[in-house]
Amino acid sequence: MNQPLEARQLQAAPRLEIRNLVRTFEGRRVVDDVSLTIQAGQVTCLLGPSGCGKSTTLRMIAGVEMQDSGEIYVDGSLICDTLFRVPPERREIGLMFQDFALFPHLSVAQNVSFGVKGSKDEKRARAEEMLAKVSLARFIDAYPHELSGGEQQRVALARAVAPKPRIMLMDEPFSGLDNRLRDGIRDETLSLLKEEDAAVLLVTHEPEEAMRMADEIALMRGGKIVQQGAPYNVYTRPVDRAAVAFFSDTNALRATVQGALAETPFGQFLAPGLPDGTDVDIVFRPQHLRIDFDRAGQGPLPTPSDGVAARAIVQRARFLGHESLVEFKLEHDGSTLKATVPNVFLPEAGRVMWLTVRRNRCFVFPA
Repeated sequence: MNQPLEARQLQAAPRLEIRNLVRTFEGRRVVDDVSLTIQAGQVTCLLGPSGCGKSTTLRMIAGVEMQDSGEIYVDGSLICDTLFRVPPERREIGLMFQDFALFPHLSVAQNVSFGVKGSKDEKRARAEEMLAKVSLARFIDAYPHELSGGEQQRVALARAVAPKPRIMLMDEPFSGLDNRLRDGIRDETLSLLKEEDAAVLLVTHEPEEAMRMADEIALMRGGKIVQQGAPYNVYTRPVDRAAVAFFSDTNALRATVQGALAETPFGQFLAPGLPDGTDVDIVFRPQHLRIDFDRAGQGPLPTPSDGVAARAIVQRARFLGHESLVEFKLEHDGSTLKATVPNVFLPEAGRVMWLTVRRNRCFVFPA
């Protein structure tokens, strides 16, 4: 019976640990002092924009690229530093990429069993087992060109998991799939990897994918991990304005601190620890900008939870399928703000409305 993740963490060294990895190209640190630990059965997403060093980190762990400095451990044993290096084929690490990379001249069974050790019958049995888990047993003797893109991706997953790797590295594995298939295959992949108890490091630039799949997110920018934690904590306790913006659209109000307070059209915001005269950005997401339908003509009255209401003019509104996006211009200073509203809400341009902000969903950062 599988033990809870928390119990395993108390008993064993991390399945994967990287310490202070550095990789430099043409004088630029593409990976800059990156450290990370992943337990068996845990899914960690390395999340960040293109070019931030995610894939390079993955390649160093896989052993196809050498770090300039730093160490990599598997189950507490060193597998690579700048002097010692276990070859990639002996690291018991599985790889999945955006390109499915199936061998076109091999059958599905031969593809899946390619990295499996044992007799021909044992390889066939393992292929049958893995294909059954991804609901493709009927295609065991087919060839890759006879399969759809989604089916090829599931074969690639079965092939990666078949040798029972201790660690699974995944580099944007679902980006080649259309939206209709992606969610189902992601869920299927996650279930299978959890069942196999592998430590998973998934590289992605899609916040939704990271939030959906990860036990932990490591947010990467400019070669560094800038924030790490459970998805909820990374989303609700961002370290800076860029971290907020990576997960969603944002609104921002510029203000200046006086007496640990920042004055805005929505009232005062606390800015503890910042000296007078410091410029700050008050950052919040569009879903936390509220339209006050009961306030028309009453003026900027305070509310218990949302501070002061501010008068704004509708610039345009669009229906996005499951919600509406409304853009406003504040009368106070001409700032542009966005609000998302459930269902259909399409006010005409030029309409005057009152807005409030959820105070407990705002972040104050030095500008």
